[in-house]
Amino acid sequence: MVNSQYMRVLNRMALCIASGLLLQGVAQAQDAKVGNIQISNAFTRSTVPGQQVAGGFMKIENKGPADELIEVSSPAAGDVQLHEMAMEGNVMKMRQVKDIPVPAGGAVELKPGGLHLMFLNIKAPFAAGETIPVKLKFVKAGVVEVKMPVNAMGGGAMH
Repeated sequence: MVNSQYMRVLNRMALCIASGLLLQGVAQAQDAKVGNIQISNAFTRSTVPGQQVAGGFMKIENKGPADELIEVSSPAAGDVQLHEMAMEGNVMKMRQVKDIPVPAGGAVELKPGGLHLMFLNIKAPFAAGETIPVKLKFVKAGVVEVKMPVNAMGGGAMH
């Protein structure tokens, strides 16, 4: 009996340590800043072998004048585009957009079902726990690299 109680305590400790390390890694990997632009809560999701696309999500806050996200790239994909999903009648449609405005003193959220990044021609599956380097180019603030954590398939942002 003492042995099984001891094992339960050890298992709980191991789970707590692993969870803490995972959350610490995600928190450190998500945040980036360039000029007046602050990137937070960045993430993507794991993919299965053969899957060629994935979405990228984040919050972009702007402490200065209006700016625009105009370009995205990553060595993990052949192309990365700016996309939006919107309802047209009763049909959800996705389309590429040329830029994503970031209002003066405001924020924009890239999230599932709305504005997002679209990784195309993924070079290798995105595995949960790794990070994907992404360069974001803004008209005024310039270029910033974000290390985007890969969450488990179906997982959202980890807060």
